[in-house]
Order: sequence, then C-alpha cells, then structure tokens
Amino acid sequence: MNNQYPSLLLERAVNEFAKLPGVGSKTALRLVLHLLQQDTATVEAFGNAVIDLKHNVKYCRVCHNISDTEVCNICASPKRDTSTVCVVQNIRDVMAIEATQQYQGLYHVLGGIISPMDGVGPKNLEIDSLINRVASGEVKEVIFALSTTMEGDTTSFYISRRLKDYPVKLSVLARGVSVGDELEYTDEITLGRSIINRTPYQS
Repeated sequence: MNNQYPSLLLERAVNEFAKLPGVGSKTALRLVLHLLQQDTATVEAFGNAVIDLKHNVKYCRVCHNISDTEVCNICASPKRDTSTVCVVQNIRDVMAIEATQQYQGLYHVLGGIISPMDGVGPKNLEIDSLINRVASGEVKEVIFALSTTMEGDTTSFYISRRLKDYPVKLSVLARGVSVGDELEYTDEITLGRSIINRTPYQS
C-alpha cells in the first residue's frame, strides 16, 4: 500500500477514478472522499447506475448512437428528415449538434476517425454501414461533421470516394468551427450556424 493513503480500499478507489479522462489523483481523491461522506444508498445508486449502463446500454442498429432500444429515438422519430444523414465521429458530437436544435435529419456515428498512427483504419469504423444506408436510396444528402484535423479530413475524403458512384449530395459544416476544433467544445450558436450554412464538400 502506498504510504500516502491510510487505507488500501481508499487507494484502490482513487486509482480507479484516476483512470478516467481528465481526472488526476488529487481530483480522484476528492471525489472518493465525497462519496465516502454520502449515505450508503446514494453510493450504491451511483455504482449501480454505472454497472447498469455498461451491462444494458444498446447501440442503435441504424446510426450506432447510444440507445435504450434497438433503434434510437432520433432514428425512430417520424418528425426527422430521413433523407439527410450527418456523419459524426462519436456520440458526444450527436449531443452537441442536437443541443443546437438546428438540425432535423438523422445521424451516423462512425465510432472514431481514420488514424493510421493510432492503428485505426476504415475497417475499424462504421463506414460500410453508412455506404449501405446510402445505397438503399433514401438518403439524398450526407453532411460531414468531423473535426477539421488531418485525420478528420482524411476520413471525409475516404468516405467521399466510397460514395462517388451514388446520386447523393455531399456537404460539410461551414467553417464557423475552427480548424482542429472538436464539435463538443464549440458553442451552440456557432455550431448551429455552421450546420445551417453548410457548403458543398470539395474533395
């Protein structure tokens, strides 16, 4: 046991919290001590919520967004424009775009972007399922809403090549989103405008 901690149980809990992104050992200790001060029912509810999430969460079989059902609420909604699909890197991007309330189409979550340095290639992403959605004929526009990094641009270019033989319009967010920015950190007004003012994709 590290002499810094008076209890092995405390040390183990802190070490687990410190594995979370953006959580250092000091923040982890503060969180664990906070939980320790709560009543047992509160801590059990916290733990059970995380365990239940891991065991029971589903991924939409259409767009791969997180869902409680086989098809997510967005894909199942009769109010959404099924002819437009916005391609995003991850689930956080769906949440960021939905928060703008400026987009009424559907999504396609790739689960990452092409990054050879990280060992992520096209086969590691949900690209084939996107091509299949377009091939079905209902999709008229695909909007690339990927980060404007080299990896994001590479991914958009790869997908555009895969879609070149289909009669589908390709668009990209207007450059209100700064180069290299992650969508989740872009303010809602800027992101909303970039969706409304999207431009044709130029490969």
